[in-house]
Amino acid sequence: MTWHCLALDLRDDPQLIAEYERWHRSDRIWPEVVASIRDAGILDMQIFRTGNRLVMLMRVAPTFDASAKAAADAASERVQAWEALMSTFQQPLPWAAAGQKWVPMQRIFDLAECAD
Repeated sequence: MTWHCLALDLRDDPQLIAEYERWHRSDRIWPEVVASIRDAGILDMQIFRTGNRLVMLMRVAPTFDASAKAAADAASERVQAWEALMSTFQQPLPWAAAGQKWVPMQRIFDLAECAD
């Protein structure tokens, strides 16, 4: 299994941040969004926040294909509605490419690679 780590910023507004967190509670997130995540081969996903910075960890199956996930999401009206809603809370990182939301992070340390 492979891990992916991505980052994104929220608008720096405590009310918007609180609302974003409410939308991500297990009883509020739309079932179609959860299904799209699982159907893509994402085995585990967690989002962490500090201030207005988000970090997402995804553990994916060997068959995971980010391009196929993006295409499936683009074809889903419900996922697109979710993304539009989430965009009201999010802002791109300063170094993100035009139109890019979540930016992949580069691993710079792995304890497993260190000698005992």
